[in-house]
Parts: sequence; C-alpha cells; structure tokens
Amino acid sequence: MLKLRTRRKQIERIKEYEVMLDEALDLLNKGNRDERLDELAGRLEAYYTGPLWMKDYRDDEAGLLPKDLKKGVLSEDGIYDLLTAYARPDEEDV
Repeated sequence: MLKLRTRRKQIERIKEYEVMLDEALDLLNKGNRDERLDELAGRLEAYYTGPLWMKDYRDDEAGLLPKDLKKGVLSEDGIYDLLTAYARPDEEDV
C-alpha cells in the first residue's frame, strides 16, 4: 500500500510540474517576463536540480510510470531549455 501511495504522489508531482512547465513556456513565448514567470522558473529549477527530478526520470526510464502520463518535464532538455531562455531575456524566446 505504501508503494502505491508513493507512486500516486510521484505521478501527481509530475503532473504539477508539467502544468508549471507549460505555463512558464506560454508566458515566455508571449514575452510576459513577470513575477509569475520568476516563480515558475525558480520552482522548476529547484525540481530539475534536486533529487526528485532524477528519481522521476529514472523511474520513467525503468517503465514504472504510466505510458499515457504527459512527461515533457522529464525530458532532458525541457526544463533546461526553458531556464536557458529565461536567463537570456534579450535573446529570442523558446
């Protein structure tokens, strides 16, 4: 039961970060560099550079996550590309 509850929490976390990534990309593409984008970029960076992203990534690679789960946030370039574009406001956005 504990593993099932843990997996559910993991899936909900991935969904939450997926929503954040989509929103951040939308804001960036529209040129809306505001406090909300700052917040999203900070949270995504903390996730990407922390242990949870790597655990989620490895579990996905091992086939432990549902195949129909949207997992762009787990791509090796998804968050990185967003953060790179965010850090270079004078260059063309993603």
